[in-house]
Amino acid sequence: MENKKFNPVAWFEIYVDDMDRATKFYEAVFNLKLDEMPVPGDAPMTMRCFPGSENGIGASGTLIKMDGLQAGGNSTIVYFGCMDCAVEESRVVNAGGTIHQPKMSIGEYGFCSIIIDSEGNTVGLYSMN
Repeated sequence: MENKKFNPVAWFEIYVDDMDRATKFYEAVFNLKLDEMPVPGDAPMTMRCFPGSENGIGASGTLIKMDGLQAGGNSTIVYFGCMDCAVEESRVVNAGGTIHQPKMSIGEYGFCSIIIDSEGNTVGLYSMN
């Protein structure tokens, strides 16, 4: 993905403590419907998905309630699209970051890694391979 005009933001997650309350908030603020999203495998989480755009511009994402991750603070994760997230993941430690979750399958949706940048921000890497 060397194209300098390529927008690398592929996905976002907003972590919540109360899924019903958060769903009502985002549906009200943006006047849209969030759909329940299937959880990959037996992961202990609940997700509600924002609609994708019809023209393919912009990134989609979910509200997510997951054990161990609370709302507030650093509870929004931006995922950067990659050809193979393991490649970018392999550069994280040398660049001054850490790997929180190594590349893992998310089923038919591809793969992701969760990293901590040099400033302590949580960032996701996403790829289909």
